[in-house]
Amino acid sequence: MMREHLYSAVVSDSLDAVGRRRQTPNVQLPSVTVERLLVGRCKTTLWDDLYHDDPRPYELELKAVDACQPDDVLIAACHGSMRSAVWGELLTTAATNQGCIGAIIDGAVRDVVQIREMDFPCFARGMSPLDSLNRQRVVDVDVPVEIGGAVFATGDLVFADIDGVVVVPQEVEEEVIRRAWQKVHAENEVRDAIRGGMSATDAFKKYGVL
Repeated sequence: MMREHLYSAVVSDSLDAVGRRRQTPNVQLPSVTVERLLVGRCKTTLWDDLYHDDPRPYELELKAVDACQPDDVLIAACHGSMRSAVWGELLTTAATNQGCIGAIIDGAVRDVVQIREMDFPCFARGMSPLDSLNRQRVVDVDVPVEIGGAVFATGDLVFADIDGVVVVPQEVEEEVIRRAWQKVHAENEVRDAIRGGMSATDAFKKYGVL
């Protein structure tokens, strides 16, 4: 039901209403694959740049992908580094096999044509043909990570669409989702009233929703 009726903006407004005003990254993470709403649970990975030969290449990223659960969204916190692509077709295939439904990458991805063909939602800083081998690696998994001022933790609910990415901490999730449902209903009433001829000013006075 959330995938059918909720979206990033209304969830962000509901987070504001409970005092959580820093729940969306202040950096652009546009969709590079399919432009539809992504809703799922965060599976976090923390990345660092690498400037030497990796003695255990891909070790933690493969463990993270293999540990994905149904409805997980892989979060790659790369400090915005574009040193290489940290996500591509093979990781998408492996993650999808585990039930992962999307990825949010604070860095670069590659194999975009193939990922689009898989209908896999992927939001990222940009694209690069470079492999991550000896350029970037996962240094921790399932820890709180920061992307553009917003903190993501494994298990948190995340919404991502064309407007942006919003993360809902588990401790306020129930209240935020309840408020989001209420706001969607109220916005529908306001929309109908304005379409019926009511001015925007009068609609706001009556419903208190914008």
